[in-house]
Amino acid sequence: MTDRFATKATYGQVFAVTQFRAIFAGRLLGVMSDTLRSVALAVLVFSQTNSPLLTATAMTIGFLPQAAGGLFLAAMADRFSPRTLITTGYALQCAVGLLLAFGHLPVAASLLLVAAVACLTPVTTGAAGRVMAEVLTGDTYVLGRSLSYLVAVSAQMAGMAAGGTLIVWLGVDRTMLVTAGAHLLASVISRLFLSRTEAVRAGGPVVANGSIVRKTLQGNAALVAAPGVIELIMVQCVPAAYLAAAGSLLIPYSAQRAFSPTETGTLLATTSVGMLIGDVVVGRAFAPATRERLVLPLLLVMGTPPIALILDLPYPAIAAVYVITGVGSAYLLGLQRRFLEAVPSDRQGQGFALLNTTTMTIQGIGPLVFGVFAEFLAVGLAIALTGVSSVITTLLLRNAIRPRPSG
Repeated sequence: MTDRFATKATYGQVFAVTQFRAIFAGRLLGVMSDTLRSVALAVLVFSQTNSPLLTATAMTIGFLPQAAGGLFLAAMADRFSPRTLITTGYALQCAVGLLLAFGHLPVAASLLLVAAVACLTPVTTGAAGRVMAEVLTGDTYVLGRSLSYLVAVSAQMAGMAAGGTLIVWLGVDRTMLVTAGAHLLASVISRLFLSRTEAVRAGGPVVANGSIVRKTLQGNAALVAAPGVIELIMVQCVPAAYLAAAGSLLIPYSAQRAFSPTETGTLLATTSVGMLIGDVVVGRAFAPATRERLVLPLLLVMGTPPIALILDLPYPAIAAVYVITGVGSAYLLGLQRRFLEAVPSDRQGQGFALLNTTTMTIQGIGPLVFGVFAEFLAVGLAIALTGVSSVITTLLLRNAIRPRPSG
């Protein structure tokens, strides 16, 4: 299997695969819509309650419930047709947008509705990961996984940036309609362009008497026990959570430094710019084996720059810190092959669901933890702590990071 990853692929080869294009487009539309809905929901909740806590809850309500879906429902990703799961997932998100737009629901009901549908997100992302593993081979798979991650981050940033403007222009209800329309489009694209002949995996769909929950728990236990899986999940998730935490503190940091709204908006985009640069350069310039050797250096590139924010750097230097940090996220390219090989082939969908669940859960917790630090420390110091924590975590996980000898 290793030989398939020895030849470097191109992004053109990845996008030449029709089913990947469908997955890519659906993810772009879905993540952007989810983020835009979170912003609109937060505005709606604050207008009705004037509560900062409930407003913050509205912004993050789509993250933590994914842990429940990953823990109890992820086996569905290997037991049903991916096309069915993906199209149904986007259709349910569309229905939620319509209910929020027209239902005039109480705050608690709105939050519960979004939380409930978020529980199914690991199932749909696991199914999408399974499709990519089946239709992309060798290094095209590595680049495809990287593009999937990058588009999710970029779409989230775009949703945040566009949210305020759209809400002012359209109002909350019409903004919710926009999210519903985007999810509907994602569902249609998935229905039209994903394979109609995908076979359900061995064992067939089982839903009676809670067996999906049992299968999920058994599958998660098997994945955790599989050599290297849990270590590779941690390496992919924990440093990325520090990156998210550093980004989440930019608004209060900018306020503390008296940056203008334009300067703040530019800073919010710098991490995504760095991610794009890192993925393109590392993905195109280096052979697969070299990318695997670069995992540790790139993790240090990602973690070290924020430590400089313990100083009152000038604005251009701060922007450079976040761009360089984003470049370091290209370390993920060097882990995709190893993760695919570590996950048992009959549990690929659940393996990707578990990875996504862990990622979203930790990325929801990371900003919260360092946000608490920022309540008691200078914000720049709290951001510097994200970098220190990232470097320490990298060193602790260096055995999992070290590339496996070829052959």
